[in-house]
Amino acid sequence: MDRALELAENAISNVSPNPPVGALVVNDGRVVGEGWTEPPGKNHAEIVALNQAKQLARDSTLYITLEPCCFHGRTPPCVEAIVAAGVKAVYVSTLDPNPRVNGKGLEYLRNSGINVSLGEQAEIADKLIEGYKKYIINDMPFITVKYAMSLDGKIASKNMDSKWISSVESRLFVQKMRSAVDAIMVGSNTVRQDNPSLTVRNSEGEPTSDQPLRVIVDGDGVIDSKSNVVTQPGDVLVAVSRSEIVRDLEKLGVRVELIPDSNGKVDLVSLMSLLASKYEITNVLVEGGGKLAGSLFDLKLVDKIAAFVSPIIIGGEKAVTGVEGDGVDFIKDAFRLNDVEMIKLDKDFLIIGSVK
Repeated sequence: MDRALELAENAISNVSPNPPVGALVVNDGRVVGEGWTEPPGKNHAEIVALNQAKQLARDSTLYITLEPCCFHGRTPPCVEAIVAAGVKAVYVSTLDPNPRVNGKGLEYLRNSGINVSLGEQAEIADKLIEGYKKYIINDMPFITVKYAMSLDGKIASKNMDSKWISSVESRLFVQKMRSAVDAIMVGSNTVRQDNPSLTVRNSEGEPTSDQPLRVIVDGDGVIDSKSNVVTQPGDVLVAVSRSEIVRDLEKLGVRVELIPDSNGKVDLVSLMSLLASKYEITNVLVEGGGKLAGSLFDLKLVDKIAAFVSPIIIGGEKAVTGVEGDGVDFIKDAFRLNDVEMIKLDKDFLIIGSVK
């Protein structure tokens, strides 16, 4: 199962809205087939592994990180292929949260005479599909808020200078994070002040061929045509709340979505719902700034935090913090992180945790 989980990681960047899954076929103590989920419309992980195993799949054991599907979607049911291949035992890490599956796949296998075991390395497998799970159950994307801050909690100085708070190693880790999501989101102030590219880049610093959707939350529609976020490869979506600015933005060659107004701002709940339903976005990485992050927290939309903490002190009461918004009135109501991880990156620490 450890190997199956490793294989699943290969699928993270190109299978959405499907979940990343890994599988391998073992016969007489030898791995005879392995694979991971291919892009939507192509083979699921267990089919890749079975195809590789061929006749050696008969009387074999199949290890798979997620319950196999049991309905016709873009592809036929995987449970039928498993039975037809003559597999004698199946080890599954975790159940598929999709109501159309959720236990029914395992029931089909058991009713077909296959020995089924469930639960090995389930905690790790669940983390792999956390975006898919929220998307399939709530029709909303999984939202991770990421920022780099000083020891005193500042993400920029009073003059809005923020380059660079984090180390080179931390910034390289961000590239890994970007490659694992469907969309990267920032507010328009971040675009104007920092002029970020928001692209996934290779080791040479060049944009890769596959880019997440770049989403700019911009109620006023003030985006410069020469902004890096507009001129870099990949699709850009600008969410606005005023119809009269749509045509001007479309001239920049970007997608524009008119979102309902909420207190003079883009309604973030409506935006997230649209990203899931229209664009099949399962994971969003929010990179800035403090106002956007604060609004998402106020609306209880944040699922995970990734905070890069650098051993520097910026100071200044006018310096910018990572999360603004209304905040909470009492400490007892503060958002608390669970399943906290701490990763050392050069002199920085990356703190990752789920928001409950």
